Amino acid sequence: MRKKNKKIEVKGQEITVFYIKNQDFISLTDIAKHKSDDPSAVIGNWMRNRNTIEFLVIWESLYNPNFKPLEFEGFRIPNK
Repeated sequence: MRKKNKKIEVKGQEITVFYIKNQDFISLTDIAKHKSDDPSAVIGNWMRNRNTIEFLVIWESLYNPNFKPLEFEGFRIPNK
């Protein structure tokens, strides 16, 4: 039997938890709605953050056997 997506409430905000291939994933869009009515702007700002980019490099290196770090270099933000 396929497990259904579910909703949880965090600080009064409803967050969707998706179940895909035996793993749970939380909705970043739902989390971003806590900060703004325009979640795409919140997520866009988060994705431009240097710390986020560094986190993604580490995460992908650990969990994605097909990750190509040299191809990812174009996304890194140079130190100022």
